[in-house]
Amino acid sequence: MSLMILGTSSHAGKSTVVAAICRSLKNSGIVNSPFKSQNMSLNSYITSEGDEIGIAQAMQAFAAGVNPQKEMNPVLLKPKGDKTSQIVLLGKPFRDVYIGDYYMEFEELLKISLDSFYSLEEKYGTVIVEGAGGAAEINLYKRDIANIQLAKKLQIPIIIVGDIERGGIFAQLIGTYNLLPADVAPNVAGFIINKFRGDPELFREGVREIEKRTGKPVIGVIPYIDINIPSEDSLSIQDKTSEKRPVKIAIIRLPRISNFSDFEILENYTGVEYVHPDRIPGDYDLIIIPGTKNTIEDLKYLRENGFYERLKEARDKKIPIIGICGGYQMLGNTITDMSVESDSDEIYEGIGLLNISTRFEGYKKTTVQVSRRSNPVGPILTSAGEVIGYEIHMGVTSSEGIQNAFEGEGAVTDDGLVIGTYMHGLFSNVKFTESLLKYLHSKRGVLFSGIDESHFSLDKSFNDLASHFEKNADFEFIRKIACNNKNSGR
Repeated sequence: MSLMILGTSSHAGKSTVVAAICRSLKNSGIVNSPFKSQNMSLNSYITSEGDEIGIAQAMQAFAAGVNPQKEMNPVLLKPKGDKTSQIVLLGKPFRDVYIGDYYMEFEELLKISLDSFYSLEEKYGTVIVEGAGGAAEINLYKRDIANIQLAKKLQIPIIIVGDIERGGIFAQLIGTYNLLPADVAPNVAGFIINKFRGDPELFREGVREIEKRTGKPVIGVIPYIDINIPSEDSLSIQDKTSEKRPVKIAIIRLPRISNFSDFEILENYTGVEYVHPDRIPGDYDLIIIPGTKNTIEDLKYLRENGFYERLKEARDKKIPIIGICGGYQMLGNTITDMSVESDSDEIYEGIGLLNISTRFEGYKKTTVQVSRRSNPVGPILTSAGEVIGYEIHMGVTSSEGIQNAFEGEGAVTDDGLVIGTYMHGLFSNVKFTESLLKYLHSKRGVLFSGIDESHFSLDKSFNDLASHFEKNADFEFIRKIACNNKNSGR
């Protein structure tokens, strides 16, 4: 009893559609689980067992009302640059692989993916499967563990999602359907047209054409909606626009930026901009250095672009600076790479705003959920209270005569204006973010009225998403095909 959601392209909205279906099924009393066999994303999440999966599958699990687990995303690819990605296999770092060699692992990865799917189906009954990228990548059909090969093995109903906002919706849907292999196309139950702007009634003729040319129904035309759900990958950055608000925040757009979803909650209250390191004018109220998949390479990039000097100028102006994960490591004095194959360790000069040093040794990664009390230093942390989040990082950082930002972790300068931490999810803590925003607004002479905690409520966001989805799609049809088909067999 399962359902597969394929897309016509990356960023078509598959993850959001899966989340909506998971929550709608949950609200109907149907236990279910999300699943994506292979995900390529730099935004990840740590489960309660310390396993790393794509953040989209974690959010879909929350939508379904179940705990995230490694089987929901057995293969996670984290691009590192230079055509190399880290493979996270069943929640743990496996190895770095050149993209040309990745497909040599096809048979084993497909087996692991199928085993993970069947374990979820046995545990939850109904599994909502998300494909990856575009389903009609015909050059990959023989080695595609996320779309075609998985669809061939599972033989479950399929819904194809297309993104009308990007144009060419007829070519997207009809073309994708017509390119599917003969043993996959019959399983297509229908289409969803996503991100529609305007009156859906005006697209009735378009719906008829799609149905006439494919013989399959258009199950829904979903209007565009802005919901507070973390973005899956860096394609989402291109869609971000900065609101004109009294407080402006600069997030440094690193070439290998990761977990930028950490900062999306700030977009509700401030003008957030992702900026190149050589463009930091003096009117920003806060500068954030985010996480990165390759700290050393992005550190070199910052230095080459004159970022060290510009950030130190901002520090002299008492502009608050926060570094998260790799950004925290960069704020220190040195980073020592002990993993290089040479007679001596490679030592790299950091930005030098925090009196810390970091050492990389071997392939060990810290992945853990954490809960810590803020150290009451300076105007931001003093009222921040206890915070929860998770760590995903290589390397070990030691401090040298500087206070921890949080209980047993991180670093903060004596004036409290430079803060570094390994903790992802920090800004999802209401007390911390409210303390930060009150301070930033007060510096501008503006009264901050406080945080609407509904912006932090994933539960509300998922219910809003499900309600929107059910109004614009035939959910009863979806429920029947997801829950009334026979269990997929091995």
